[in-house]
Amino acid sequence: MDELIRELRKVEWIKSTHSGSNGGNCVEIARLSGSHRGVRDSKSPFGPILMCNGPAWNAFIRGLKHGLIEDGVRRRSE
Repeated sequence: MDELIRELRKVEWIKSTHSGSNGGNCVEIARLSGSHRGVRDSKSPFGPILMCNGPAWNAFIRGLKHGLIEDGVRRRSE
């Protein structure tokens, strides 16, 4: 756990290209060791961080690209 905390303090956070400059909904992503990803709210850099492994992150991105996830909510099959 201490290693993870040290890594999170040093990692470069990248703001989403879809985040506006108006201080609205801004998401930042960090590439972590072991293909893990960290996701946080840029307005709260010391707040909670969502962590996921590589396969989960890749599935999330595929879902976004294929329209399976909209506004953070998974669409139901029709």
